[in-house]
Amino acid sequence: MAMEFQDVKLTMRQKLWNLNWGLVLLICVTVAVGVGILLSSTNGEWDGLVARQSARFGAALIVMFVVALANIRFWLRHAYVIYAIALAMLVVVDFMGSIGMGAQRWVDIGVIRLQPSELMKVALVLALARYFHGCSLDEVGRLRWLILPLVMILAPAALVLRQPDLGTASLLVFGGGAMFLLAGVRAWKFAVLIVAALGAAPFAWRLLHDYQQERILTFLDPGRDPLGAGYHILQSKIALGSGGLFGRGYMQGTQTHLNFLPEKQTDFAFTMLAEEFGLVGGLVLITLYTLILAYCIVVALRARSQFARLLALGIANTFFLYVFINIAMVTGLIPVVGVPLPLISYGGTALMTLLAGFGLVMCTSIHRDLQIPRRHALAN
Repeated sequence: MAMEFQDVKLTMRQKLWNLNWGLVLLICVTVAVGVGILLSSTNGEWDGLVARQSARFGAALIVMFVVALANIRFWLRHAYVIYAIALAMLVVVDFMGSIGMGAQRWVDIGVIRLQPSELMKVALVLALARYFHGCSLDEVGRLRWLILPLVMILAPAALVLRQPDLGTASLLVFGGGAMFLLAGVRAWKFAVLIVAALGAAPFAWRLLHDYQQERILTFLDPGRDPLGAGYHILQSKIALGSGGLFGRGYMQGTQTHLNFLPEKQTDFAFTMLAEEFGLVGGLVLITLYTLILAYCIVVALRARSQFARLLALGIANTFFLYVFINIAMVTGLIPVVGVPLPLISYGGTALMTLLAGFGLVMCTSIHRDLQIPRRHALAN
């Protein structure tokens, strides 16, 4: 007979009291910075991009509270269903997705366009948290118990690669790999995978699209095609350098407002912020990100169930990868990939997904004292 949850009933008032309002405040402040940067990118025009992004944030905030106030039992029991829905949407994209900027990444459902690859980032964390919650440490150490979660990572990553979206596929693989490490998988197994990946690199190179190969070559030598593949990163570095210590001033950035810097409202939003507010402005944003991560980690450490700990740490890791990959990309530390700056870049699905993820973190905080038997996830 399956073990049952320890019965801990919380009223709505108790849930609201236990809600992590400090995290809510940090998220709102960070999004406000993003709205300000977006307003600058439109030269102060509120109607259009800024109004739409503000409305999206309002809707995403409601989603975050709904997710946070739900019972954590619900998310545990429906983790695989949510993952299956996200995977099915990726399959739908492959056959009938909407095309934008040369990639087939969106599903048009009439009212809005969804990007299933963004939804999968949270769905994957949720599903892996449930799977590893149901495994003992001894089982996690056996290879046969790692085959299913490995398939759960590689299947959506392969579908995302077909769109093509190398950045998001990489984020899914790295995020899933971090869940393995958090669940207790030994480090030597990662070393074996890394060696195998390096050995397969020459074959993987041939599978990349021409523009993806060009991005890697441009990363190694940005000056090889300054008006083509290297244009984005060269202009980004010029904008970063021109910002100096304190920046050129709000709406005074030359590279951005003279349209030398492309995608300033999406992938290169950090560059625009750094040009207008300098190194100090960039460090302020990174500090906000660090505080958000710290809140998520503290929530995870206080949770008494493995599912809650893995879920909160998994969301924190996904958020960290968003931040690291985007900032490393615009500063030239890694090749240019299509990963937005979290809570700052213009976009609806990414914002909605991130806030839903933070809602899950808050849900684990509310139910931090709930003890969930390890075998429950396998028995239901």
